[in-house]
Amino acid sequence: QVQLVESGGGLVQAGGSLRLSCEASGRTFSTYAMGWFRQAPGKEREFVGGISRVGGRTRYADAVKGRSTISRDNAKNTVYLQMNRLKPEDTAVYYCSADEGVSHCSVTTTLTEYDYWGQGTQVTVSS
Repeated sequence: QVQLVESGGGLVQAGGSLRLSCEASGRTFSTYAMGWFRQAPGKEREFVGGISRVGGRTRYADAVKGRSTISRDNAKNTVYLQMNRLKPEDTAVYYCSADEGVSHCSVTTTLTEYDYWGQGTQVTVSS
């Protein structure tokens, strides 16, 4: 079992930036592919970005591609989501997730394939 704790959310002006962090417990962090999802009020939880076990492959949702960068530091048990040029449409609760038992280069965009979830961190982007 792994526990995930997100941080770094907050209120920013449109066009601004945030870096979200997710710290994982345990000694098996490098065995997980990691993902970021978000859920806005009244909407389904959606994929934002994902990263393979050692960071060799990344994937992004079209809505954030070019504005966001996911990265990880396995020595710190931490995955990051850098978000730039934020838009009001980015307002959501952002969740960190871990995908267990994946191959070395695997990155899935499918919500149901992720095994563990953090409690989320709120990102609010004002106009």
